[in-house]
Amino acid sequence: MVLTKNEFISSIESFDGFGTKTRFEEFKWATGSRSGRILKAFNEYWTSAQRQGHSLHEISYRACFKPQLPGFFISRLASPGDAVYDPFMGRGTTPLEAFLRGCRPLGNDINPLSRALLEPRLTPPTLDNIAERLDSIDLTKAKESFPSLEVFFHSTTLRQIIALKEYLLKREQTGALDQVDRWIRMVAINRLTGHSPGFFSVYSLPPNQAVSIEAQAKINKIRQQTPEPKDIVPRILRRSKSLLKDWTASAGNDHCLDLNATLTTEEAHAATGIPSGVTQLVVTSPPFLDVVDYQADNWMRCWFLNIDSSTINIAQLKRVEDWRLMVTNVLKDLHRVLRPGGYVAFEVGEIRNGTLLLEELVLPAGVEAGLIPVIVLINVQEFTKTANTWGIDNQTDGTNTNRIVVFQKKQPA
Repeated sequence: MVLTKNEFISSIESFDGFGTKTRFEEFKWATGSRSGRILKAFNEYWTSAQRQGHSLHEISYRACFKPQLPGFFISRLASPGDAVYDPFMGRGTTPLEAFLRGCRPLGNDINPLSRALLEPRLTPPTLDNIAERLDSIDLTKAKESFPSLEVFFHSTTLRQIIALKEYLLKREQTGALDQVDRWIRMVAINRLTGHSPGFFSVYSLPPNQAVSIEAQAKINKIRQQTPEPKDIVPRILRRSKSLLKDWTASAGNDHCLDLNATLTTEEAHAATGIPSGVTQLVVTSPPFLDVVDYQADNWMRCWFLNIDSSTINIAQLKRVEDWRLMVTNVLKDLHRVLRPGGYVAFEVGEIRNGTLLLEELVLPAGVEAGLIPVIVLINVQEFTKTANTWGIDNQTDGTNTNRIVVFQKKQPA
């Protein structure tokens, strides 16, 4: 059952799911001649433990939120069958969590990589089908030559990777790419580089985010390492088995297969492929000010997909005024896609050593977009292992809290 605005605020006021009562601060926002007051509610609203979500979520992608975040809002502000949308879907956490909860998944991201990461997990194949398909692919012959990548991979491993890439591209170009191929492609791009034997590469940092060729050469020199031969097929199968663990073990998956997912690759402020007035809930997080370079992080994944990452217009905004304008335009489009009474949960953070609280920029932007401020949730937790790998210490640098501004679209009188 979808909570009303007042019911949702009351549920936050009384929340003590982890034994701590919610603490409140009042914040006054203003834009033009309009102003108002809103509560900031501080608590731990979902667990910080690793791998507490469904196994299908376990795809590495930098600066993504945990599935517990959209799950918190979907369970309160949407019902099964409702459309749930993310205009900056990244690895697809919001649409996938919506899908697993029986809601219609809507997603958008300017980077085609995002669709390649999410789409196969909405129609997972069986492990037997994956194994059968991998067995049918000749990975001994590759046309492309990319010797610079041998700082990451042994030459035989690189040949297998390129052979798989060429097989998948040919299948896509001929219209033969199917559910099983998309799954194999998704797993392969998540096994390219990383820090454990399960990845195709030699030891690399940060986990599953491709450093440059030059940086990897330095890592190899410091660690006195050279890439060893690794077969990619058993690694794809092992990772597939792990991802499918909860899917194959759970009952009631049938409801997920008829939810009419819509995934687009457009600018977030003009996602025309998402229909107007159908979305009950948006849960999203925009690119923060100069925090993450998504193009640099994903260059190798884009190479495998045959995508020129330099042509993707991913926002890398450094000026506050530019970021606020981008957010305002995105929120205007969210107002368009929402149905009356629908909600937006807009997650941002505190950056620049905590001196810039982005929710205080988002609040007036939402009002300008025609949305009604409801409450600001500040989810306070210790940092995860992944966050610390990026050199972020809790309460010191980077984004150290989830700060979610909740808006509602006005209902007709």
